[in-house]
Amino acid sequence: MARSQDSFGKREKEKKRQKKREEKQKKKEARRAEASEGEGGIPFAYVDAYGNLTDTPPDPSEKIKVKAEDIVLGIPQKEEEEIDPIHTGKVAFFDASKGYGFITDSETQERYFVHVTGLLDEIHEDDKVQFELEKGPKGWNAVRVKKQVL
Repeated sequence: MARSQDSFGKREKEKKRQKKREEKQKKKEARRAEASEGEGGIPFAYVDAYGNLTDTPPDPSEKIKVKAEDIVLGIPQKEEEEIDPIHTGKVAFFDASKGYGFITDSETQERYFVHVTGLLDEIHEDDKVQFELEKGPKGWNAVRVKKQVL
């Protein structure tokens, strides 16, 4: 007489599958019974101006028109501030033999690096100068530096 090919593990797995099928069928029948008894919730849901769900439609007179070009996708563009490109300051340090120095801005008191290639006039320490700023590899640099006419 031959042994059955069903092992204990196979029988247990089949029992679990059968139990799941029965539970699924019971849930399906319960949903059908609940739906036939009465309302199954709100038939239509509307969203009011504050983002809440309601069962009443919104008032069309309070609707806001939005133009497609007003919708910004991503990061909004930064508005450019109109600033005067010419700054004034005082030469805090300048070494003519090495060809560089620093200028202190008279408004913000920040120090900016200046190189001899960015000079229009010859400058010395404690001179009042006019300059423009340009982004360099290590920060802002003073360029187009010239002595301020008093």
